[in-house]
Amino acid sequence: MQVPINALSPQALTALVEEYVTRDGTDYGAHERTLQDKKDAVLAQLQSGEAVVVFDVENETANIVTKEELRRGGGP
Repeated sequence: MQVPINALSPQALTALVEEYVTRDGTDYGAHERTLQDKKDAVLAQLQSGEAVVVFDVENETANIVTKEELRRGGGP
């Protein structure tokens, strides 16, 4: 189930974005970026609709996925 970002508290959204960008296996390319740069990039994707927050009711977990991943069936 998709969750609009404005349905999350600022603290919950920040925590979700921080967890997402610090996850093992998260790759941002050849250039090293600061944590703040990574967070800003993900927030921009969420605000533009390029990425969305999804909630898996069965597992009670939230995740951030791109619209493309969601179309392909990726994410919870």
